Amino acid sequence: MKKEYPNWHSLTKKEKKTIAKKVLDEVIQSYDFKQEIEFTVPELLGIANQLPTAGIMTLEEMGQFIEAHTSGQFFKLNSSPKHPLHLQDEELRIIDKILSYDGYTPAMRELFPHNYLRAELLKAIKHPEISYRKFCGDDKNYKGHKQTSDYIGMGNNQNRAFIGLPLNRNQTLSHVQLCQFRNSLSFKQMVNLTVYILYLFMQTGLLSDKNLHCVDSTELAVERQELLASITVKGRKIKIYDDLDCDCGHRRTKRDKSVYVVGYRMHTLTAINAETGQSFPLLSLMAPANHHDSLFLSPLVNLGKAIGLDIKLITADEAYHDKDGTIFEKKVHLVTPPSSNVSLPENFDKETLQVRLDDLCDIPMDYVGIETEGHEFKCGASSGECPRSAICPQFRHIPFDNGYFQRIIYGSDAVKKALEIRKNGERPFNLLKKREGLEFVSNIIFNFKK
Repeated sequence: MKKEYPNWHSLTKKEKKTIAKKVLDEVIQSYDFKQEIEFTVPELLGIANQLPTAGIMTLEEMGQFIEAHTSGQFFKLNSSPKHPLHLQDEELRIIDKILSYDGYTPAMRELFPHNYLRAELLKAIKHPEISYRKFCGDDKNYKGHKQTSDYIGMGNNQNRAFIGLPLNRNQTLSHVQLCQFRNSLSFKQMVNLTVYILYLFMQTGLLSDKNLHCVDSTELAVERQELLASITVKGRKIKIYDDLDCDCGHRRTKRDKSVYVVGYRMHTLTAINAETGQSFPLLSLMAPANHHDSLFLSPLVNLGKAIGLDIKLITADEAYHDKDGTIFEKKVHLVTPPSSNVSLPENFDKETLQVRLDDLCDIPMDYVGIETEGHEFKCGASSGECPRSAICPQFRHIPFDNGYFQRIIYGSDAVKKALEIRKNGERPFNLLKKREGLEFVSNIIFNFKK
């Protein structure tokens, strides 16, 4: 539908409903339910365009990139004093280099990528509640004349200096220019910009070896949730909404909200300082709300590894798990609370965390360590203490699960501390949703997709 109707957002609601119903009917009539699914998991999750790709730099490569560009004579030519709110030339030119495209030259435009980027940052941080048209002054008054922007117009020198607009002449930018800038950015460019910011952040010492990582998600409801068409297939409803990429999923328990949410889920990798508890969001993936959280753990780790993050231990809630060892194969350990849906092994006491061999055994077993597919325990009895020692195998194997017997077995002080500090990873979500208005994300999603 997105391919055949590139002007989807400009269609009327009636036209969208007609198209959606027609597409659903045609697909159901011609679909062979016995055929194997040929799509990859990222394609089914809607994150195929958010995977590591060629050209993404690691933190180490970013350091070399910065050194190569700041050590040249070009950066030293213009050392004249700047406006006090103006960034240093080196930083601006590095941002322009990251966000430019092949063949781009400075003479091709009056405004540079860093001007548009700083305009986006200014609006997101300082004026998230207003439209882009109003921010840029593209709103028309009652006589149809374009109005002067109260936010980046000639009367607001502070904002103009932040963006990099001249203070002595009435040069501005339009919402169309901002839209074209956002639309021109590739995933590689956005990730490299994130790597640049993280590299500068690392120089402060806040991202150190004392950090562990946290993965969590939050729902982002789309207020414009127009249901265009619905059909039931094998007991499951398939729905098409006005926003083609969003879907209906289960919301985490909220006292004042429905158990369902139509929109997206944002899955974020966060660094937490184990000593101070400070949390720093690093990377996020956006996906429809109808997918289980555990499916996004591996893509987040892959992206973090691709940019050179030293990920060794991740703490998360019980929605995430590594029962098949996928995360462990990446040399990353995962710690989550025991899932309430996992049955307890026989002869295991969850209160004391003691394991016994069978119903006839009164002596707790000693933990030996990890085997290929589970945990091994041996008899904890002293010599001559157990009368069954001659007929007892004296060892027991418990397979991995996402309950008490994860790859890092539940119960140690280190695991408890990792799970206690996990709540700190929710703070970035609260900040983003409450302060920046992402709880009402419909306009942001629609603008970026345009």
